[in-house]
Amino acid sequence: MRPKVVIVAGPTASGKTSVALELARRSRVAIVSADSIQIYRFLDIGSAKPTILERQRVPHYMIDIKYPDEEFSAGDYVREARTIIAKIVEKSMVPLVVGGTGLYIRLLKGGIADLPGSDLALRTRLRETERKEGIETLYSKLESIDPVSAKTIDPCNFVRILRALEVFELTGKPISEFHKEHALKDCPYDILYVGLNPEREKLYRSINDRVDSMMDGGLLDEVKDLYDRGYSRKLKSLQSLGYRHAGMALAGEVDISEATLLMKRDTRHYAKRQLTWFRSEPDVRWFDPQEISTIGVEVDNFLEH
Repeated sequence: MRPKVVIVAGPTASGKTSVALELARRSRVAIVSADSIQIYRFLDIGSAKPTILERQRVPHYMIDIKYPDEEFSAGDYVREARTIIAKIVEKSMVPLVVGGTGLYIRLLKGGIADLPGSDLALRTRLRETERKEGIETLYSKLESIDPVSAKTIDPCNFVRILRALEVFELTGKPISEFHKEHALKDCPYDILYVGLNPEREKLYRSINDRVDSMMDGGLLDEVKDLYDRGYSRKLKSLQSLGYRHAGMALAGEVDISEATLLMKRDTRHYAKRQLTWFRSEPDVRWFDPQEISTIGVEVDNFLEH
């Protein structure tokens, strides 16, 4: 029998942590984060990591496992998370995967698609285009050749844009097609996939409140401390949501008020892309986050049968 795994996914600020902690109260679970920023040490406020108290209440994994300047791919995530899930199952606990990084979750479920390796010359050419014409040019090209991927990739995420363009240039086939063909070919788990979909107005209000809380809670100081530790503003980890905006404010490119507004806007756009991604997954059962009792019953029934 395949091990049972529960997934709780959804856009940023949709209430995933609250739902996960409530499920942990009902069942003996260990939480496996599926968040591409929470993997980094020192990136606490801007990644909305669970608090120390929350991590003491329930075991958490895949948090604080890398330094901000260390490389960490989706493939690395799958290998490490699957090892952790096996150990959780050995302890007769239920792995509860929680996060909003859709690619991590998709690959954890279905394995890694057979994509071509990287091409140094091609990457050099694409980087030169980005340097001369800006990332917007590359993103526009991605929109024209692979609109499915473009809808789920942050227009500022150069690494993912580059990889998608690279795959298309090398194969003539969009990377989204590779992922689609590969889906469910390698699913080692029996999965209940819970998706959180709050009302759009509530979600946006929650995003705005979270951004205000981060700014009031010391995000600028956190980013300044990262710079003082010697971490470059140009790092992939520090170009993520929140950290990029705080960096703009610290550099004097915008004032704090404008940085906050931009962060709210870009986070709302990111949440829309997350929902687009998760809605493309065939096996998600959607709930409003406030339906916690219903979600709990679904999980109980899944684990009992």
